[in-house]
Amino acid sequence: MLRSFFATQPRSASKLILWSNGDLLPNPILSNFLTRYPQSFELRAVDIPELAKGTPLEGTDYINGSGVNDKKAWVDGDLIRLLVVWNDGGIWVDMDMLLTRSLDPLWEHEFVIQWDCYDKPLQPFNGALLSFHKHSPYLCLMFEIMKLSPAPKPASTDWGSLLYLKTYRTLLHLSIPPFRILPWCFIDGVSCRLDNRLPDPFVPDVSSSRRSLIQRWLPSSKRNESSTKLLSPRGGRTDPARRWSTEPGGDLDKVLGMVFGVHLHNRWEKEFPKDGWVDRLVLRKYDRVLGRRDSDEQESP
Repeated sequence: MLRSFFATQPRSASKLILWSNGDLLPNPILSNFLTRYPQSFELRAVDIPELAKGTPLEGTDYINGSGVNDKKAWVDGDLIRLLVVWNDGGIWVDMDMLLTRSLDPLWEHEFVIQWDCYDKPLQPFNGALLSFHKHSPYLCLMFEIMKLSPAPKPASTDWGSLLYLKTYRTLLHLSIPPFRILPWCFIDGVSCRLDNRLPDPFVPDVSSSRRSLIQRWLPSSKRNESSTKLLSPRGGRTDPARRWSTEPGGDLDKVLGMVFGVHLHNRWEKEFPKDGWVDRLVLRKYDRVLGRRDSDEQESP
């Protein structure tokens, strides 16, 4: 996530604040980023009682630590993201996210993201990427609902997806325009049917030895137009299902420049395949951009 931020976001107009429940300064990777980007990167320790001051949750048992820590950072993590954005405003991004373009088009909006393409009745929203203004009335309503509702169950989305849904429905019931919902495909393009999704980041792509029709994510009315591509029969790289060209400049590369990121869903124990599409189209691009940016900054007076 750190490399993706500094490779895709304008440093002069944005700042990354990394929140933690402990001291991260001994970490050499973070220390390196702090040295390289002192004006654009900051570490902060979470102080829940301090962050909750002035909210409906101030002074409650939740804020004093009772029944909030579920050892999975689900319930307490959902609380912290709301308190942080309440105090500072801005966009919250989970650490299991690879950003692929600037988030500038999203700054003016208040939103959560759609969980996936399946429209689950009771779990349609996700807070892995969310944005609210400082002291947003939407967040104030969420805090009120949290205060008045039964205590959250451990390892649940009671203060995440379910809370966003309760708030959204409450706003509609009161005829108040709700916050926006960023469609799943812009940040969680892997979370859909096999015929309508990005390739799995952890599955190796393959060499193509035959023509494959690429028609993903195109309206049915356009699938026979000239914009539809055929993979080269000479051996271009594709995903295993042969739905996407994974060559630089191919259709997957172009789509990655249109979406805002790739959500990895806490798969920390997995490694990206060597020379896979994430390695070639995302990680190497980060290295090229960061190298250019650092060189430009060293040369500037």
